[in-house]
Amino acid sequence: MDADEKRRRAEDKRAGVFADELAKLRRRRAALEAKETRLLADAYALTLKQRSRIGSASSRERDMPLRSMALELGMAVRVNDRSMQTQMHDAHELVHGFPQTMEALAEGRVTRAHAQVIQDAGRVIEDPVDRAAYERIVLVEAERQTVPRTKKYARQRAEVLDPRPLQERHDTAIRGRRVFVTDLDDTLSALTIVGGNVYIHGAYHRLTGQGTTVKDVDRAKRRAYAAGQGTAQKTSGSGRGDGTGDGDDNGTGDGGGDGGPSLGEGSEPWFDDRTLDEIRCDLALDMLLAGTPVIDPTDPTTGGLGAIRAEVQITIPITTLTGVTNSGAELNGVTPVDPDTARRMAGTARIWERVMTDPITGVVTAVDRYTLHPSQTRFLNARDVTCRTPGCRRPAKLCHIDHSKDFALGGPSCNDNLCNECARHHTLKHATNWHVEQLPGGILKFTSPGGKTYDSHPPSRVAFVPTDDGGYGVAPF
Repeated sequence: MDADEKRRRAEDKRAGVFADELAKLRRRRAALEAKETRLLADAYALTLKQRSRIGSASSRERDMPLRSMALELGMAVRVNDRSMQTQMHDAHELVHGFPQTMEALAEGRVTRAHAQVIQDAGRVIEDPVDRAAYERIVLVEAERQTVPRTKKYARQRAEVLDPRPLQERHDTAIRGRRVFVTDLDDTLSALTIVGGNVYIHGAYHRLTGQGTTVKDVDRAKRRAYAAGQGTAQKTSGSGRGDGTGDGDDNGTGDGGGDGGPSLGEGSEPWFDDRTLDEIRCDLALDMLLAGTPVIDPTDPTTGGLGAIRAEVQITIPITTLTGVTNSGAELNGVTPVDPDTARRMAGTARIWERVMTDPITGVVTAVDRYTLHPSQTRFLNARDVTCRTPGCRRPAKLCHIDHSKDFALGGPSCNDNLCNECARHHTLKHATNWHVEQLPGGILKFTSPGGKTYDSHPPSRVAFVPTDDGGYGVAPF
């Protein structure tokens, strides 16, 4: 056996060792996730006991134990309390409704993702005996297949055992139709429409047909241009051959003939280099914003961004607005905006808010506005940006102005005692034993019913600071 063959066998053996170690680690992770699931299920069960002791018929008051527990656990692991509440509910359902799956998870035979798809597909099965049979069948598949394949198989088996007819399931599901926005990287966002499959596929098909037509027109334009250039070259070549041409190689002669006037350098017509996906996106946004596909490449203000009319808060450095630098802007304190878009929207905005910040700390110092508006609300919206409860990202404009120290108990209506809280967390604060204390610099100190403390810092609004050489650098805070 030569050296190369020995090395190959040794490397293959190491690959097997890696695979064994990875499998062991995944089994340990599954066992830990099973423990976490049981912990969350126990926490959920405790809130159910607390709820049963509340005599009030108000659903809001009866929900407070669960919401408070979710906030407590969410803050401890830096998870949004709504997400934590869902995790607690799912854990309780998995432990009590799918015991065979929990056993497989604890033993490391399936992953938490496998368990989740089994639970998601099987929750429609109401009869415990049928659900147990469903678990046994699907777990065999889950122990040897990937999560996507397990999900498909689980759905097929659950549909057989689901007592509801398809129409009833559709009528229930269609009530969950919605539209939502997901912010992506590099100033992009995704608009997701969840609706009936016939309508969604029909809309997609229409966009595809329109996009294909755009591409067909562009191809015809390219062919016509190529044919015209070919005719012009033949005519020019003939002239040079018999000594009658002017000999210019740049095509600036008369270039007569069937091809029409010859196009000189820089005179090439505009061609559409967008992909079909890009065209579909542009058409969909144009129709949503303006009602019809009216984007005009020669006048971008008539469609696309020019059709947007909204009151939003854009934080933009003055150097970006004037074109001195290309540092980015920020929309509603949530997602970045590219400089060109920020400047274009600044030119069409009906209302401007100017946010002045300390150049060192980034703390908002003042806000002014041409049209009259309560100054404290403007200040707090600019300082807080979102709900101040850790983990919540609801925009400040949609929140309540809350007194950290209750007004009824003597709390003053000054900026040092006010902050933005969404309706959910505002209600939770007053209905439970959560307390909020304001510290200097807009910092809020949250104290949970269990005695844990969590700090909420206002977001810094400084991205760039002047440097000694007259330029701009990234802020060190």
